[in-house]
Amino acid sequence: MSKTANTALLARFIAIVGERNVLTDPADIAPHLEETRGLFHGDSPLVLKPGSAEEVSAIMKLATETGTVIVPQGGNTGHVGGQIPHDGAIVLSMARMNRIRDVDPAGGTITVESGVILQRLQEAANEAGLMFPLSLASEGTCQIGGNLSTNAGGTAVLAYGNTRQLCLGLEVVLPTGEIWNGLRRLKKDNTGYDLRDLFIGAEGTLGVITAAVMKLSPRPKSIQTVLAGVVDPDAALKLFRLAENTCGPALTGFEIMPRISLEFVLRHIEGARDPFDDAHPWYVLFEISSGQSEEAARGLMESLFEAANENGLIRDAVASETEAQRQSLWLLRESISASQKPEGGSIKHDVSVPVAKVPEFLEKADKAVRERIPGIRVVSFGHLGDGNIHYNLSQPVGADKAQYIARWREMNEIVHGIVLEMGGSISAEHGIGQLKRDELAAIRQPIEIELMRRIKMAFDPAGIMNLDKVVKV
Repeated sequence: MSKTANTALLARFIAIVGERNVLTDPADIAPHLEETRGLFHGDSPLVLKPGSAEEVSAIMKLATETGTVIVPQGGNTGHVGGQIPHDGAIVLSMARMNRIRDVDPAGGTITVESGVILQRLQEAANEAGLMFPLSLASEGTCQIGGNLSTNAGGTAVLAYGNTRQLCLGLEVVLPTGEIWNGLRRLKKDNTGYDLRDLFIGAEGTLGVITAAVMKLSPRPKSIQTVLAGVVDPDAALKLFRLAENTCGPALTGFEIMPRISLEFVLRHIEGARDPFDDAHPWYVLFEISSGQSEEAARGLMESLFEAANENGLIRDAVASETEAQRQSLWLLRESISASQKPEGGSIKHDVSVPVAKVPEFLEKADKAVRERIPGIRVVSFGHLGDGNIHYNLSQPVGADKAQYIARWREMNEIVHGIVLEMGGSISAEHGIGQLKRDELAAIRQPIEIELMRRIKMAFDPAGIMNLDKVVKV
């Protein structure tokens, strides 16, 4: 079977996991066929929910034997359609593989199955007196297997790196059904090709991640969270450089957002409030973490404030005094995407440029998109500390949503063209999936695309693993 499964073959797949662990009713399957932005609508005859690597292995062996396309799916929070099935492909949901196999506080590691919800992983680390630093707006529903498959970033990349930097080892089932047990806990291992890094960020095109060893970090004894109003992105960049010099590795997050994003959140998100009396053109949200004491973190913050005021970089600022206040500040940042939905269509970009070029990128991109669509509302926010900007474009007030969304690729070409001129990337942390596959092929060197194809064919000779995602073979 290459596209449409027949009843007898479906029965063979169902027998592997048992009928109680399969979805066949169209109403039950439906949530697995559409991604969060509604750009991709899939179709699939069933959703399999294996409970072990051995069951995944049996599924993949049968799929290779019969030419059945398999699409691995975690929490279905991806933004580029990499997890959406088409042409009768079977969805492989990892939801049942949600065990925390081991926590090693002395070694600073945790071994988890791929279906573990990110928030549960964070809680398990906290229970062990440690911290898992990956933090995303979707952490209550996304799964660690999906985080690994997309090399998720989040708000703590500045201090702790992407998901790739947080992983020591993997367990992976190959498309052929072979199981690779690479669950090593070594922080230094220089023995041959790093197979782990091939699967991280591969978006389920090379194999199924079934478990992982993740690194844990010491919990800070104190975190100072600050929201500051600034005049423009250039001032925000200068403040970031000053914060780096003043705080060093204690600076664990640095986010930027425009006034319009705050207005959207205040308008649509319950519990959100403006901590300032006056509006500011731009805001930065940053955190200073100390492993020593609250006094140490507060001292760094006060030193930064003093230097920033001397340089005229901050118009106003508020610092959290309690965890509840800290969460209320982060609510303003983490709710931006959700608050855009009630405002109509939103054309989104996940891009990165060299940190020093962020203000220039924003200036050029803003001018270009506003010239193309008068009245367009630019909601550009994100991780200034690592140059990753979520450059989202909300439709003009009163515009037709469908007609506006139909201009997605047109606006992509404008924004991505500016990004590439600056030596940036069209996908900083969301991946390629279906949305950017053809664009990737157009902008990368032919030898790069060819090498990706060779890797894909080497791991998946039958062509059944999340077919036509990332790279077309």
